[in-house]
Amino acid sequence: MWRFLAGVASALLLCGAGLVWWTNGRSESPLLSAVAPPLARDSGGASDPGAPPAAEERTREEKRFDRYDKDRDQKITPEEYLLSRRKAYAKLDANGDGRLSFEEWAKKTTDKFAKADADGSKALSRTEFATTKVVRKTKAPVKCAPPKEEDEG
Repeated sequence: MWRFLAGVASALLLCGAGLVWWTNGRSESPLLSAVAPPLARDSGGASDPGAPPAAEERTREEKRFDRYDKDRDQKITPEEYLLSRRKAYAKLDANGDGRLSFEEWAKKTTDKFAKADADGSKALSRTEFATTKVVRKTKAPVKCAPPKEEDEG
């Protein structure tokens, strides 16, 4: 008999937990809103000494414009617009003659091939080719602090 009652009680608890999980986030529970503290009212920020200063809201395009506008005259000249391209070209032009040969352009790729060709055979085996795989940068996972355990004693 006790097993039956324990089974019924655990089934009801599981159903209740499933119902809470299923409805989580869909509607505000009156029970939780009664227990939760009221939200801070916006009082304009000036009268509240603990309020952080409001940051200037800039769009992505405004930030991009500011990166290109090196002399901050609110205009982007052709020199400013092409500056990043000139720097990238200068990195590739190894001998500095102002002309980009195929060897200079493909330097990174030929170096990668030579590094992967471990046996020096001028050909990559499947194993050697696997070492040329592009390694993508991934975002580091967000580390959350573990929940604090309350003392029950």
